[in-house]
This record gives sequence, C-alpha cells and structure tokens, in this order.
Amino acid sequence: MNPNSRIPKDKCPDSTLRLLKEGYLFIPNRCHIYKSDVFSTRIMGKKVVCISGATSAEIFYNNELMTRKKALPKRIQKTLFGVKAIQTMDGMAHKHRKKLFLSIMSKDRVELLNRITKSLWARHAKEWTNYDTLVLFDEAAKVFCKAACIWSGIPIKNADAKILAKDLTAMVDAFGGIGLRYWKGRLGRIRTEYKMKQIITKVRQKKLTVATDSALYKIAFYKTPSGKLLDPNTAGIELINILRPITAISTYITFGALALHQYPKYKDMIAKNKLDPYLFAQEIRRYYPFGPFLGAKVKNDFIYNNYYFKKGTLIFLDIYGTNHDERIWKNPSDFYPERFNFWNGNPFNFIPQGGGDPSTGHRCPGEWVTIMLLKSSIEFLVNHLSYDIPLQDFSYSLRRMPTIPKSRFIINRVKHRP
Repeated sequence: MNPNSRIPKDKCPDSTLRLLKEGYLFIPNRCHIYKSDVFSTRIMGKKVVCISGATSAEIFYNNELMTRKKALPKRIQKTLFGVKAIQTMDGMAHKHRKKLFLSIMSKDRVELLNRITKSLWARHAKEWTNYDTLVLFDEAAKVFCKAACIWSGIPIKNADAKILAKDLTAMVDAFGGIGLRYWKGRLGRIRTEYKMKQIITKVRQKKLTVATDSALYKIAFYKTPSGKLLDPNTAGIELINILRPITAISTYITFGALALHQYPKYKDMIAKNKLDPYLFAQEIRRYYPFGPFLGAKVKNDFIYNNYYFKKGTLIFLDIYGTNHDERIWKNPSDFYPERFNFWNGNPFNFIPQGGGDPSTGHRCPGEWVTIMLLKSSIEFLVNHLSYDIPLQDFSYSLRRMPTIPKSRFIINRVKHRP
C-alpha cells in the first residue's frame, strides 16, 4: 500500500481536554481547520483517527474494514452499554446476537409497545393536572421506562419505575461525564444489572411467568451459537439494552417540545394535519445533538481517500457533524422538517443512531422503534395536551455530551385533552 497523502495531524500533543471543552464540535471544528474529512489526534494518550461525512460512514460500517472488538473503553462499557454487550461484538457472534434483538423488534411487538406508550401518556397526563409544575424530561423518562418494562414483561410498580428511569438516564448521561456524573451512571448500572439478573433467574426458575414473545423471555432463553444460555448477568445486560434506549427517547421528546415551542408554525401544521409528524420526528433526530461520535478499530489495513489506515487504529466517526454536513443537508443549521420529503434514504448520510443495514451491521436495531414512539409522542403533545411554559433557560451546551436543555423543559397548568 502506497498512499500519496498523510492524514492531517492535530497539533495538540493530547486533545482530551479540548474534546471535553468543545464536545460535539470537536471533530467538525478540526475537519474545518484541516479542510479534510480525516485527521488524527490523541485522546487519553491514544492515537485516534477521526472521520466525518457520508463516505466516511460507509467505510466505518464496512464489516471487512472495521471491528468493535476492544474499541469501546471500559468506562463506557461500565456505564452506557454494559461489559461484553452486543455493542462490543463482531462477526458471527454479533450477527447471531443481533437476530435476537431483531426478533424482539417485530412489527406486531413494536405496535404493541406504541399502544402501551400512548396509554401511559394519557394516564400520566391526567395525573399531571394535579401538579403545580413538572419537568417534561423526567416525566417522559418515567413514561418510556414503564412502557419498556410492561412491554418487555418486567413487573414494575410506579415507585420502582421512577428509580429505574433515573438509573437508566444516568447511564446515558455518564457517557461524557467525569466525577459525580460518571459515578451516578456507574452506580445506576450496578443497581440495574443486579435487578435484571434476579429477574432473569426468576424466569428461568419458573418463579415468574412471562409471554414467550416478550423481550424478557427471549433474552432469558436465548442460546449462543454454541448452544448455551447467556450467564444471568450478561442476559440482564442485554435486557438493559432494551430498556435504556427506549427510556432515552425522553431526550428526543424534550428537544421535540422545545422545537414545538420555538417553531410554533410546525405545531399548528401538525395539529391541522398539514405536516406529517414523521418529518418532524426525523428533523428532531437530525437537528438536535444526541450521540456525538462512535468508535471502532481498523480490522485490516486499507487505503481510503488516499490515506493509509493501519490495523488496530482507533477510529471516531463524527455523528453530529455528519448530520449537519452542508454537502448533505441544505442549510443544516435551519430547523426544517420538510427536508425529509426529499431525503433519499441513504443509510450513511443520516446517522443519529448509526449507519448501514441494521440487520447485518452495527446500526441500532431499534431505530424504527425510536421513530415510531417519537412520532406518536409528538402527536400526543400537540393534540392531547395543553400546558403553559414558564420563563426558563432553554439553552443547551454543545460542550456537554450528552446534552439537554438546562431547564429540561418545565411546564405547568397541564390539561389533558382526550
């Protein structure tokens, strides 16, 4: 291999502090400086090659070129994903485990989840009429957490749902956190893994009966390619990988409520059936920050864009920057749901939950679940809930990963409209 170009190198000896300072804009800023979709840097002492754009995403999701093995730092595994979870796997083992998740996300089952979620929105909205004020992010997390548990077959009480939702959101919040934020996520995972391990054990011992098509049953009795059941702790981790992403939709709902407030014409258009809520949901996922970047390692040496990529090199794919790439999106800094009327469905240029084919690669298998629940939840906010929005701080920092409006969207004088 004889590449003609050297990958642009970040001048800073180690960019860890700059990453923490710049957050979501760390990779886009340097792509702009070096006028390149590729540059190298050092994060926590390790060499990292950062890539951005649709073509880079296509490379990142090429299973012959990239591997997830040993790509995820332990601190991320111990908070966000879980140790030895599906996100750390590759090859046949990953494909086999992925089939489990895809079977859980069947059309009929997802439609059931949507019905459960709608019912819980209505039930909680009636309770909210008695509140002086409420924080939408917190309440949405409880709704989605409870819906995920009911749908998965996990017995849960209201008080338990509140605690579980708090722990699940702490896992997500720990992604870019240090100090207290990180340890909240770490402890939340320890507590939740213990609970899920107990539940898995009860199902296997027939002390808890659940539907055979439920997520809990399928994960409890899933067998690896070698014909063995997952150990109870790993099975519990994969069960959390159902609950956590559904609960995390509360972030999108919070940004969705913010968009309805800041762009009221779209609220009116949705109410009058002049805008498909699907378009609004997609633009929320593109416009607002969620995941900043994803990691993998080079599986085999290759040349891309005349640059040499060496086996074992850690790669960061720029999620936020790709979703705001002006080569892909016209006026990417504008909130414009109608743009998705013209989107061609390219699996690599719109990647809020990863790219490529979810059935064969590492794209999130529950992405369409997110879209469906986000769409129906936005419809509920528009058509079945009225509320006042007191003065508050709606700003969110792109330095913080993940981020959320500072107020987490406070509402009051809530009224439910059946």
